Amino acid sequence: MGAGGGAGGGRAAGAATTLPGVPGEQQARKELADLRVAAQGSMAGYSRARFPHWAEQGESCNTRERVLERDGANVRRDEECRAVSGTWVSVYDDEAFTDASDLDIDHTVPLANAWRSGADSWTQDKRREFANDLARPQLLAVSAASNRSKGDQGPEAWQPPAKTYWCTYARSWTTVKAAYDLTVTEAERDMLTEMLDTCTP
Repeated sequence: MGAGGGAGGGRAAGAATTLPGVPGEQQARKELADLRVAAQGSMAGYSRARFPHWAEQGESCNTRERVLERDGANVRRDEECRAVSGTWVSVYDDEAFTDASDLDIDHTVPLANAWRSGADSWTQDKRREFANDLARPQLLAVSAASNRSKGDQGPEAWQPPAKTYWCTYARSWTTVKAAYDLTVTEAERDMLTEMLDTCTP
């Protein structure tokens, strides 16, 4: 399950080790080379409701609570599975938190970006899978501020402020797009390559 691999040794790189399914640098480069390059499609018909998210995951827990538990340390939950205590490090900006309400669950590849790169033709069930994917590095707990700064932008327009996370971010983004056969733009591919260049041997 390890991720790591960021250049430098900040908390952001260490906190990435909880992410599932992060490929090695060379595998990510191969996946990136195989992605189809295309201009972004239209936002026509898009809404977040087309990607049903925070699905039930058993034991009264939904996807959000599962990610909070996975990405935090010493997380305690109440009888409704809400995280009532713990510590989290937001890998995007290397900020530490002790209150789960200060965190958002980010989709590494945002829902709107996925829509513009092929998800508009998916079934609702496939979009639900994408929005709740706990098997790949598609979901992670980050600061609300960094998540809202990112919005639905791709790496060509937004990069994590913590450069120590660039290597893991590019590997995560690339493997999610590859797994779901989504396209990339030329600018997106170029920036992902630059971010992969920050990976240390």
